[in-house]
Amino acid sequence: MNKPEWFDHPIPQDPEFFRMKKRLRESGLHTICQEARCPNAGTCFSEETATFLILGDTCTRKCGFCSVKKGTPLPPEQSEIDRILEMIEGLGLDYAVITSVTRDDLTDGGVGHYLKLLEGLRKRLPNLKIETLIPDFLGKVENWQLLLSSPPDVLNHNIESVRRLYPFIRRPDSQYSRSLEVLRYYSQQGLITKSGLMVGLGESREELVGAFEDLLSVGVKILTIGQYLQATTRNVPVSRFYTPQEFQDLETEARRLGFSEVVSGPLVRSSFKAKEAYRKVASALSHLQ
Repeated sequence: MNKPEWFDHPIPQDPEFFRMKKRLRESGLHTICQEARCPNAGTCFSEETATFLILGDTCTRKCGFCSVKKGTPLPPEQSEIDRILEMIEGLGLDYAVITSVTRDDLTDGGVGHYLKLLEGLRKRLPNLKIETLIPDFLGKVENWQLLLSSPPDVLNHNIESVRRLYPFIRRPDSQYSRSLEVLRYYSQQGLITKSGLMVGLGESREELVGAFEDLLSVGVKILTIGQYLQATTRNVPVSRFYTPQEFQDLETEARRLGFSEVVSGPLVRSSFKAKEAYRKVASALSHLQ
């Protein structure tokens, strides 16, 4: 299916974009921007920011919407943490987004690696705000608890699509409920929680509103809504493209239902405008205290 005209965006020409790519290549670090073929990579790299991908570049799950490499990953490396610490400090970031592949091969689902990085960032850069886009850590509460010893400022975990379409995107139906429980757990611990949905997979407006309500019921404060794009022929196809007006309508509806902040648009991804969304929610919450 051909992309509509509103998906056209210029090929990056900013020198900062190429410098950022070079820095990442030389450091040996991975970003979800590159591994998942994010359409905003040009914009973010030009602003010298990225969503860092930890625990390697190989995922143990085979979701049908994702272009990240699948297979048997290598053991976690301390050097990866050290290199990310150096990169974030060198870039002078005041807001960092960290995500990872899913590591069902590890008994803790990889949460220990997250924790080492968070502790390192807190020690080296105490004023840095951190957002983590986490997997479900095998759905085990004892794994979720570990992250609380050095919690992020924003805990992001995407439900990705409506419940009915989970088999279509090659996810067990049970993972929808599991994801809601992840978000409920961290919301109840007082963290700002965030989640995201892709549209254009065959969902109805009513199903989207139902997913919004599910997320609100578990305490999610920030919602992202973006157009699904088929990255490779191995990924599930696009059902349809939403118009910019439809994204605006979904944002209006989500705000009406009660989300504190909503970022909605054709090219929106989980970490798009992440710092701005966090600041708005944090400011609103501080006024309530």
